[in-house]
Amino acid sequence: MQPIATINLTTRETGQFSVPAEWERDYLGGASLAARLLYTSLTRDLEPLSPESPLLFLTGPLTGTAGPAVGRFVVCGKSPATGLWAESNCGGFWGPELRFAGFDGLWITGKAEGPVYLWINEGRLEVRDAAQIWGLDTYQAQAVLKNELNRPSARLAVIGPAGENGVLFAGIFCDHGRTAGRTGLGAVMGSKNLKAIAVEGGGKVPLADAEKYAPLRSAANRSLKADNMSKVFHDLGTAGGANFAEYLGALPAKYYHAGAFPNVDKVSGSSMAETILTGTSACHACVIACGRVVRLEDGEKRKGPEYETIVGFGPNLLNDNLPAIVRLGEICDRYGMDTISASNTLGLVFYLYEKGVITGKDTGFPLCWGDVAAAEKLLHLTARREGIGAYLAQGSRRFGAHFGAEDEAVQVNGLEVAYHDPRGVSGMALVYATGPRGACHNKSDYFLVDWGQADASLGLEYFDRQAGAEKAANVARHQDWRAVCDALVLCLFSNIPAEMVVDLTNAATGSNRTSEDLLRAGERAWNLKRVINHRLGLTRANDKLPKALLEPLSEGGAAGYVPPLEAMLAAYYAVRGWDPATGRPTRVKLESLGLGWAADDLDKGAGGQG
Repeated sequence: MQPIATINLTTRETGQFSVPAEWERDYLGGASLAARLLYTSLTRDLEPLSPESPLLFLTGPLTGTAGPAVGRFVVCGKSPATGLWAESNCGGFWGPELRFAGFDGLWITGKAEGPVYLWINEGRLEVRDAAQIWGLDTYQAQAVLKNELNRPSARLAVIGPAGENGVLFAGIFCDHGRTAGRTGLGAVMGSKNLKAIAVEGGGKVPLADAEKYAPLRSAANRSLKADNMSKVFHDLGTAGGANFAEYLGALPAKYYHAGAFPNVDKVSGSSMAETILTGTSACHACVIACGRVVRLEDGEKRKGPEYETIVGFGPNLLNDNLPAIVRLGEICDRYGMDTISASNTLGLVFYLYEKGVITGKDTGFPLCWGDVAAAEKLLHLTARREGIGAYLAQGSRRFGAHFGAEDEAVQVNGLEVAYHDPRGVSGMALVYATGPRGACHNKSDYFLVDWGQADASLGLEYFDRQAGAEKAANVARHQDWRAVCDALVLCLFSNIPAEMVVDLTNAATGSNRTSEDLLRAGERAWNLKRVINHRLGLTRANDKLPKALLEPLSEGGAAGYVPPLEAMLAAYYAVRGWDPATGRPTRVKLESLGLGWAADDLDKGAGGQG
């Protein structure tokens, strides 16, 4: 693989890091390799917003190869929101461009004296003044920098005012609203006074066997384009599944306290297609083009929302106004905030207001479910950390705790739950409770398996969507496969057979792996992230769901059902080879994965575990 560019923003010293061959073999790239690279840096006493805190951008061996939806990169570090492993994944064009510029990653430490941006071009890395763009939103900053550089084809990763102001769910944005949104790494970038990273390159992505890779890539793209899921995502966007999710009781409404949302048709992907949709957008060389381009009453074209944003600012707030959802999503994009955490935290505010825990004296204005104007005011206050926004900017767990209602926050380990209710798709109970970054739906989008998309090529079985402990092995295997995707870096929407992924990986890396070899690499990475989190203070008690998700709903497709979480966890620990008392991977498990050295660290309490 190509080297990783390194920079200490305090000293402005730059360099290059070459990944050891055995790490490349064992971890492939992306988030898995990042866990190995950052392992010694991520200690319990490391303050995530300190100059010493690392920020690592990495691509994977498939990034930028024009293969089946592989225009992605990852950003990793320590989360200021959770205090645990931070990992975020982003599409668009920035990741491929970094590889074209001669680097497979960028490793940042330190803190600049004032606002700066990085300029990476043809193997060179420069630090430049960013005072002129500090304070600008994510779209404005990209436009100004491209003009300043006189490089309209340059690709930029930027933060908005939320990242500058330390909002704990600030993201890093690229292109037209593509984002590494979760775990607050935009705040880490802002704490370093780093506003943007501009990249342009003219090189080619290195492939072990380019002649072999080309026909495999073409065949995979044809398969992906013909896939039914791809067609739905292209025609209706990710919100194409909103109606079905609502029917199953898997679409949260009224901050996870209502089991049905009768007006779901008004905010669905089909409604968007019939009313405001004007086109689609795609990441680098992607044949799916799931991105939405919409036009509202002002006549301007803008980014359309995906499923999570639609549900978060729609049913979650009891709002059925689709254009209003578009505008709320754009506010988040411009400020540089994750729409899942932002909308989830707003849902908590509305819920606590209804319960009388907070009042108009706290918010500054009255709140009523479905009030879009109030939601917009709260977003502005959050990004600016003004008034009640100073507490909202800390996320739902801290906001709830401030008002004596932490148990009402729908989050796991400080990361807000995504919009796939485990009462309707029970596999997500395990996914949320055990995910390495908290309540994440992307470390395993198991809700699709619960919908019936059980990939036989991965050895996945189908269980009833409200089954319990019997699906634990399935969930673990799916998590391992998604760890592989995050290593390669392969979009979760790349719904091609595992054998195709294996062939592409072998041609790209010059290896001779099988699908089981890849799954083993995914399992290795999953366990290493678990070790990292235990060193950072995670315990068995962290593997849980919030109170709201353990209360039965009275209506809808999931009425009366609650996932049997403890039984599911017991089965999961047994499958994983984790100690049921501590939740730690056992020495036997770690040694079987070549992680005996990590077992030694756990035994001696490295990182403060004790």
